[in-house]
Amino acid sequence: MDRFIPNRSAMDFDYAHYMLTEGRKIKENQTACSPAREAYRKQLAETLNMNRTRILAFKNKPPAPVELFPSEHSTASAHPTKSAKPRRHIPQSSERTLDAPDLVDDFYLNLLDWGSSNVLAIALGNTVYLWDASDSSTSELVTIDDENGPVTSVNWAPDGRHIAIGLNNSEVQLWDSTANRQLRTLRGCHRSRVGSMAWNNHILTTGGMDGQIVNNDVRIRSHVVETYRGHQQEVCGLKWSASGQQLASGGNDNVVHIWDRSMASSNSPTQWLHRLEEHTSAVKALAWCPFQSNLLATGGGGGDRTIKFWNTHTGACLNSVDTGSQVCSLLWSKNERELLSSHGFTQNQLTLWKYPSMVKMAELTGHTSRVLYMAQSPDGCTVASAAGDETLRFWNVFGVPEVAKTAPKVNREPFSQLNRIR
Repeated sequence: MDRFIPNRSAMDFDYAHYMLTEGRKIKENQTACSPAREAYRKQLAETLNMNRTRILAFKNKPPAPVELFPSEHSTASAHPTKSAKPRRHIPQSSERTLDAPDLVDDFYLNLLDWGSSNVLAIALGNTVYLWDASDSSTSELVTIDDENGPVTSVNWAPDGRHIAIGLNNSEVQLWDSTANRQLRTLRGCHRSRVGSMAWNNHILTTGGMDGQIVNNDVRIRSHVVETYRGHQQEVCGLKWSASGQQLASGGNDNVVHIWDRSMASSNSPTQWLHRLEEHTSAVKALAWCPFQSNLLATGGGGGDRTIKFWNTHTGACLNSVDTGSQVCSLLWSKNERELLSSHGFTQNQLTLWKYPSMVKMAELTGHTSRVLYMAQSPDGCTVASAAGDETLRFWNVFGVPEVAKTAPKVNREPFSQLNRIR
């Protein structure tokens, strides 16, 4: 009702273009025309129907809108607004708590991992336990002898069936969790305990207290295929990028290295792509961004307390956020642009951040000691955290994945949600 709609069927676009261009020039030069020429122009215009003064033609009145709702709602429907995305509810307490006796309270170890088969592995002292999330059953995989233990790291292979177990005596054991049997032992990689590991297809990368990083091809007898030397102290964090092209390593020497697989050499130690020295304390927490392949988040220990973001193509530090406490672990959400960090003294909390603003969305408390380890469920919804208080807690922090959110929209039947009540 507040505007006229041009009626294109009543328009002459050729005439309109002429009047907006050539016609204007003629009007400007009319004062120089002789009376005879002016009379001829008027007669020609009459003959060719060029005496029109309007270029656009309009309808008298637009049609009345169709009323889709009862009259009492007409005012609201006349000004539709885009509905804002509802704010997600984030439970402030853990949905489940399990005892984790004899969990080693050591910042430099990695004793918790959640595999693609939805089985959680946790090392308690010399024993590795498996907790099946589908039926909440617990089983013991292996107990290591005292002279070889304790277990210092666990890491699931991508298939969710095979698991690597790093030991205090520098060895790494490979186990088939389905058959419950040991497949092989990797020796000669390190001179001391293996505190961090990361899989890249059939390559198992191990990091030791000796500062070395070793790529092991688990398919062959001579398994050591590459060695990365750059850290002067214990390697406490290892993470491969999703593409498997870049490896991030963090150490007790406060350094983060980015290694590129294309630069690897079996003949000599590989040179790093970037050496990042901005942290002022040990760097164990590493997390590759799932929605931006060259974005890496790193967290510093008690003397640093910051989360830093890096462009791993250029080595540039994009942002640094002071969290106020030791950063023990980092996890990106698979469903939203959010980052979860776990902390030590004083609150021993999990903090959920919105990226890239780094506004705090929630602080989850419950642990009474530093939250050393975190692992994420395969669907991305649930996070497990293990702390020095010898408890394992499960948090529904990241919400429902996008696939599950959109699935009900496919079924248009009335009350189709009723058969999903549980």
